[in-house]
Amino acid sequence: MSRRGLALFLAMSVIWGIPYLLIRVAVRDVPPPTLVFLRTAPAALLLLPLALRRGQLRAVLAGWRWVVVYTVVELGVPWLALSRAEQRLTSSASGLLVASAPLVAAVVYPLATRTTHFDRRRTAGLLMGFAGVAALVGLDLRGADLVSVAEVGVTAAGYACGPLIISRRLADLPGLGVVTASLLLTAAGYAPVALTHLPRHLPVEGGEAVAVLAVVCTALAFVLFFELVGEVGPSRSVVITYLNPAVAVLLGIAFLREPFSAGIAAGFPLIVAGSVLATAGRAGAGSAEMALPGAQHGDHLAAQGVVDGDHRAVGPGVPGDDRGRGR
Repeated sequence: MSRRGLALFLAMSVIWGIPYLLIRVAVRDVPPPTLVFLRTAPAALLLLPLALRRGQLRAVLAGWRWVVVYTVVELGVPWLALSRAEQRLTSSASGLLVASAPLVAAVVYPLATRTTHFDRRRTAGLLMGFAGVAALVGLDLRGADLVSVAEVGVTAAGYACGPLIISRRLADLPGLGVVTASLLLTAAGYAPVALTHLPRHLPVEGGEAVAVLAVVCTALAFVLFFELVGEVGPSRSVVITYLNPAVAVLLGIAFLREPFSAGIAAGFPLIVAGSVLATAGRAGAGSAEMALPGAQHGDHLAAQGVVDGDHRAVGPGVPGDDRGRGR
């Protein structure tokens, strides 16, 4: 891996590991629907000039119906559910529970694509991963927290199904165009509620959390991830999926003084190891696609293949297309 690739890899490992911390801070003062709007609207406005200059929004219109479906499944519902959940759950627990998304994908994808095959390795990974989720929930969470666990479960399911929509219905559309359109649609959908429920007073800490979430963890993150996939290829890029939960746990403990509980100690290695086993496979789009939902929001758009000069996903399965492989 080149120095540039390593720098991008480390940056993305952190950038998509910190949203849990930022959401936890922001929801102290900002209602969840308003937070989703304040995250997506600025990010969309930042990405819009780039997408327009490259003519990518016009291309997205061809598949607008599935773009809407993807937006609801990947952004609209999951980001609201996660924000609601973090009103009660710690950022560490939320990050680990979302990290189970690859486990959901490992079950859903073979069934949806009619290629059902659960060998011993994949079965062991699923059992190990879900045992980790059970350990985290059973040891740390009680009572009303279970509602929040269900909300994070909705988030994980959305992250698992979003890439399936991309691969089956939107694979030929430019990634940056789909991202920008999805952010615009989400912002527009939440605007009526958000603009009537703006906080009267937003502490500096909360304002900073919202700003970083929108500018760094959403707008900048998508641009950097496209660059990362173009630099090191999709297979290596998916490794950030397994580093993001560690970053979430460490930041929650360091900055929010969240405890390193027995549930985290038992659940973290089981969830991450189980996800690796359950989603590992032959190199290519299939394994990358299943691994990616655990990472934050939309990295799978580039994982359909490496990215060409216009940030269009180029599938590894396309004859003659070997760009990005073996780097």
